[in-house]
Amino acid sequence: MRKYYSSLLRNSILILLIIFAITSAMGQNLRKEKMAQLDFLIGDWVGVSASFENGIKKQEIPAFEKIAYQLDGHIITIDLKSESLQLHTVIYFDDKDNTYYYNPFYTTGTAKYAAEIKDGKLIVNASSTKRFIFRLTPEGHFQEYGEQFINGEWQKYFEDNFKKI
Repeated sequence: MRKYYSSLLRNSILILLIIFAITSAMGQNLRKEKMAQLDFLIGDWVGVSASFENGIKKQEIPAFEKIAYQLDGHIITIDLKSESLQLHTVIYFDDKDNTYYYNPFYTTGTAKYAAEIKDGKLIVNASSTKRFIFRLTPEGHFQEYGEQFINGEWQKYFEDNFKKI
């Protein structure tokens, strides 16, 4: 009888380990599939960063952005450098809540924002009145822009345009 329970316990543990391994692999595959939807971001990009005020371009400065997969494709890192901003960002997909997260690290601090892919764009919802949008232009260039919700409409306050190098 003791041998029977020992064998039953061993088989139960083995079954639980197999279930855990399969579930874990399925989650990793889902995360990698979701991250692959962001392939359009990947590359070394050079261009300009412009700021806007009341719809009018106020300033334009050179900028460089390096965007790469890390950790076997489970995260994307963005390193932005310009005269006015240095930024390191980590993007990942959380399969538990089916959400992308955009985590920028500035010299002054850090944040965590939920994001989604919609119409081929990555839309980062920084707040109910601020968002960042990442997309490829029809010419195949990379563009990121920020909008603020003011007086009932979305108004652009910055726009970065890059070409792959």
